[in-house]
Amino acid sequence: MDSSLVFLIVIFLIGFIGSFISGMVGIGGSIIKYPMLLYLPPLFGLAAFSAHEVSGISAVQVFFATIGGVWAYRKSGYLNKSLILYMGISILVGSFVGGYGSKLMSEGTINVVYGILAALAAIMMFVPKKGIDDIPLDQVVFNKWLAAALAFLIGVGSGIVGAAGAFLLVPVMLVVLKIPTRMTIATSLAVTFISSIGSTFGKIATGQVDYIPALIMVVASLLASPLGAKAGQKMNTKVLQVILAVLILATAVKIWADIL
Repeated sequence: MDSSLVFLIVIFLIGFIGSFISGMVGIGGSIIKYPMLLYLPPLFGLAAFSAHEVSGISAVQVFFATIGGVWAYRKSGYLNKSLILYMGISILVGSFVGGYGSKLMSEGTINVVYGILAALAAIMMFVPKKGIDDIPLDQVVFNKWLAAALAFLIGVGSGIVGAAGAFLLVPVMLVVLKIPTRMTIATSLAVTFISSIGSTFGKIATGQVDYIPALIMVVASLLASPLGAKAGQKMNTKVLQVILAVLILATAVKIWADIL
């Protein structure tokens, strides 16, 4: 098979699988696609991407995957507009601060920050979440200033490591703010979309985006993300929480293995 066709198929499948899972469990999907982009192309005899190229492609792809996911949830009643407003503005400011400040950090420090964030997220996902899915959607209340402060901190951390931060947003919404699972998944997609605006434009402005693979990933995202969101709406919330917990734990283990 022609190598350029193999390249197209491999990149499309990475985008499709990652975006389906991201639509289903409400994370931007860079958790899954980042390692896939780094390790899969060389397995098929294709040229490896650099870490900068992978983060650039991931940023653009997360931007479009979250648009697709939010669009699929638009009539579901699961998007909490007040939460999106408070957390969205804070995470946008935080991710700009983190992204700007990361220039002053070494590669090793950035990896350690990412490892700490992933470990915290993994621990939170295994904290029991009793009764949160019994709360009626129109009776969900949360501490607005706590939500804004946490979103700012997540934004700073995710800005430093170049991720949209959804793998941290989800456990914080579930464990600290006590938001029901389905509302967490839909709302975190919207907040992640806002968070990804800054990182996407930053990557494009600094020439870190390889446009052809990014375009293939975007097409795959726009097809797969709404399908994942539809699947997620039909699944048992406990199953969704387990899938999320496993993904986040796997990420934490992988990052610490690399650091150590």
